Amino acid sequence: MTQPSNNGASARGPRSTNLERRADGFLHHAVDVGQVRLHVAEARPEGMEAEVPADVPLVVFLHGFPELWWSWRHQLAAMAKAGIWAVAPDMRGYNESDKPRSTSAYEVENLAGDVAGLIRALGRKKAIVVGHDWGAMVAWAFANEYPEMLERLAILNVPHPVAMMRGLRRPAQLRRSWYIFFFQLPLLPERLIARNDFAMIRTMFREDGFTNDEIERYIDALRVPGVVPAAIAYYRASMRRVFTGRVPKMRTIEQAVLVIWGDQDRALGSEMAEPPKRLVPHARVIHIPDATHWVQNAAPERVNELLLDFVTKGA
Repeated sequence: MTQPSNNGASARGPRSTNLERRADGFLHHAVDVGQVRLHVAEARPEGMEAEVPADVPLVVFLHGFPELWWSWRHQLAAMAKAGIWAVAPDMRGYNESDKPRSTSAYEVENLAGDVAGLIRALGRKKAIVVGHDWGAMVAWAFANEYPEMLERLAILNVPHPVAMMRGLRRPAQLRRSWYIFFFQLPLLPERLIARNDFAMIRTMFREDGFTNDEIERYIDALRVPGVVPAAIAYYRASMRRVFTGRVPKMRTIEQAVLVIWGDQDRALGSEMAEPPKRLVPHARVIHIPDATHWVQNAAPERVNELLLDFVTKGA
């Protein structure tokens, strides 16, 4: 177990005596991040399996719904090849990570706190954070709650929370986002998702170009007991905050922000890609016209190119 650091000031990065290299080629371990233990997959530059020098950048990748760390396999490999330390946790509630049962456990401050705890546990004070889908929502929240721990931020196919709230006032986006409101119902969403061996999820992925082998990897992770209720709890906790008026106050993000947007997203309109200038003054938005919502899987080479340039140059 990699123990959390109290000050995040390891001179040479974490000592990793419990790392397991699996058949997928990545290093795996469990990390105590504070409230929960997260399963983490890592890709380290060659020769750095025992420890990572402090001058090697750390990039944390956060997946969305209904995924797992494996969603970032293309990006993890590309980062390590470029000499960058890349880690991707199973988010709280997913796959091999802990699965708290209460809906409140999935409020965004807790999810952002997991990211902060992970960075500290890995022996760092700061990291570059990359998020997709719900992972991007958590990444926005992390930037808002822990600005001193953020080096740079990359967002894939999720609008800034302010842009999202504005978007939901438009009928076209409301129709696209029907599932957010459906997920507020008790029990029925869980049953529908799992029905006929996750037929609805299979169809969603298939229509967006995933292969059968890729789909099976996601379905296997969804079969883990407790994952489906936890995944839906992200949506329930978020909407309960909105309904009760407990929406976090958004602060200005002073760091560089890269937004990558697949324009064939069927759930989120590309008009929401541009974050509010007053809150995100240093944002660059790149559209990939032929990519779906799952942009890192649909256009991995282009996404890798953009992320590597951003990580190494901040551009």
